[in-house]
Amino acid sequence: MHPEDAMATLPFDDSNITWQTIEGFDHAAYHILSVDEDARIVDLLFKFAANARIALHRHGAAYRTLVLQGELRIYRPNGELKEIRPVGSYVAGRAGGEPHTEGGGDQDVIVYFTNRDVAGPVYEILDEHQAVVATFGIPEFKALYEAQISRAA
Repeated sequence: MHPEDAMATLPFDDSNITWQTIEGFDHAAYHILSVDEDARIVDLLFKFAANARIALHRHGAAYRTLVLQGELRIYRPNGELKEIRPVGSYVAGRAGGEPHTEGGGDQDVIVYFTNRDVAGPVYEILDEHQAVVATFGIPEFKALYEAQISRAA
């Protein structure tokens, strides 16, 4: 599918989800569903803005994704569009792989991510030279999850 052929998908009802953001991480919101230290699994929803890209990053854990709304666009480090995952797309990926950015198509994209076999960073955030500038692993996600719960109380 070409980007110009894309059309809006039915909206995912996120009225019961309180989206969280992290200052400095533009075009992305998250909602953590669970952090299971024993099973080494982090489950969360991401919402990426339409026609925008999130920070360059690399996956440090195996993952599964399911696109719930819109389309997920994945870009190579040089900005070239690598892949479009339409609504309903399920993908299983391994740790590592090419650094990339992601974002929504013509509408915000909402994606369910489950990260498995987490042994270190789930995500490494990279600068324009692909140097690691931040990492998010189980300790960071646990702290974000606890803050999310306390804000909801």
